[in-house]
Amino acid sequence: MKHKIRKTALERRMDRIRALEESGRLATKLTSRTARKILSNKLAVLGEHHTAPDLMICNYVYEHVEDGTSHTVRYTNVFPQNRLFSWMHVGHFRPDQNLLMHSVMYRTEVLRKCGMVLPKHTFYVDNIFVYQPLPFVKSMYYMDLDLYRYFIGRADQSVNESVMVKRVDQQLRVTRHMIDCQDLDALKGQKKLRSYMLHYLSMMMAISDIFLLLDGSAAAKQKENELWAYLKAHTSAGVYRSIRYGFGGVTNLKIPKGDKLVLGGYRIAQKIFKFN
Repeated sequence: MKHKIRKTALERRMDRIRALEESGRLATKLTSRTARKILSNKLAVLGEHHTAPDLMICNYVYEHVEDGTSHTVRYTNVFPQNRLFSWMHVGHFRPDQNLLMHSVMYRTEVLRKCGMVLPKHTFYVDNIFVYQPLPFVKSMYYMDLDLYRYFIGRADQSVNESVMVKRVDQQLRVTRHMIDCQDLDALKGQKKLRSYMLHYLSMMMAISDIFLLLDGSAAAKQKENELWAYLKAHTSAGVYRSIRYGFGGVTNLKIPKGDKLVLGGYRIAQKIFKFN
């Protein structure tokens, strides 16, 4: 009589995860509790094999409370799935595929090494959290798993449009911090990492511009000019040109009725992407 060999807890976890990955069910709408359990099992497996990544990435879901719709931000076209990879394996990010706090988990040692200190009593510092440590990330792992559900559309949220206009000074503080916290010219040997970080910083400049334009006051226009002057003074000519004449400059048009064109484009994008 043959004796049945009992599998270890690690082997059982690996079997469960492998079955989900092969069936494609990781991308289905799981409960948050189930998603957390799957992620926890995967991290345990990677840890026991001494292959835990510097950055773990999952999907996140925008749940729009005003109309009951949802939108999943996933990265299947950007990252390899279910294996370790580096920046050289990263594909092209669409404008709606930025790495946000909802989608990333850093190894603690990475956060220690990067020396990040978040401004106190300030909103929007999650942008610093997902930006400053990136040059210290050498290995990544992506699971096509809807982990985080972000309910958006409440009037009291910090990302609500009227709230962001009132708190635009905090947005500007965070943007200046991000301009200063990394030397993007030092990343010229890491083309894909540098390209992504330039794109993210451009997005921060564009967001700042939009909410200053929504304010519409003379003081807000002065703050907009000061922010661009700050970028020019604190970065190289190459970095400034990449942002000024790239995505960031789209919201800072120096043409007649440029501000109206920018706000019109913002309203169209808002209807399409429903981002606040």
